Amino acid sequence: MSERVALVTGSTSGIGLAIAHKFAQMNYHVALNSFEPADAWTTLVAELDGLGSGEIAYFQADLSDGAASRALAEQAIARFGRIDVLVNNAGIQKVAPIEEFPEDDWQRIVSVSLDSAFHAIRTSLPGMTERGWGRIINIASAHGLRASPFKSAYVATKHAVVGLTKTVALEAAEKGVTVNAICPGYVWTPLVAKQVADQARVHGLSEEDVIRQVILAPQPTKQFVQPGEIAEMAAYLCSDWARSITGSTISIDGGWTAK
Repeated sequence: MSERVALVTGSTSGIGLAIAHKFAQMNYHVALNSFEPADAWTTLVAELDGLGSGEIAYFQADLSDGAASRALAEQAIARFGRIDVLVNNAGIQKVAPIEEFPEDDWQRIVSVSLDSAFHAIRTSLPGMTERGWGRIINIASAHGLRASPFKSAYVATKHAVVGLTKTVALEAAEKGVTVNAICPGYVWTPLVAKQVADQARVHGLSEEDVIRQVILAPQPTKQFVQPGEIAEMAAYLCSDWARSITGSTISIDGGWTAK
């Protein structure tokens, strides 16, 4: 388990950070990524660096830019020599009726959530197959399995990520590489916390009512998934015990997709 190299996109907050934190504890070398300059994350890098014996490095890349997205995995390989574990976590959201959906927002969501996964897999997979071991984990969503109104770009790209996962899993099935998608429901992150407060003000509801009646309405447990739950599943998928799990969509959604 030690000496593995992991690249986690969109890993300075939320799910991505929880996964990076877990990998650091497992003594992985971890390549962090976000779009801000490296100076913004010096403290975070130092914090994660102290969790285990692996090295933590930050790579700035705006994944809405094709050239930057293509270069990210190459830069991580240049730094660490290889990528053993790839977690495609980066994603963004926009809510609007399709007839009003801005084309620029559509393309940005597709670029960040789908195209970046393609570029990272395309660059990382050859080395994994050559070494006979690799793990690719795509953070999809319950919206990769179900739809909601006003989220056309997000739902479309997450469905596409699920399809990409299955296809690459079949291509790599005999090469020691597993490819899976984790499909979370609503996860408690700083971004969601801000949305709760904003919707409470807009709708004149208490934050508790917004959580139960609006955000968690499709989630039968009426509880947010915690980022650490996703991180623990990612860690398991990276173990040798998970070698027969590939091409799977693993729901962590409080029962959302059971309905």
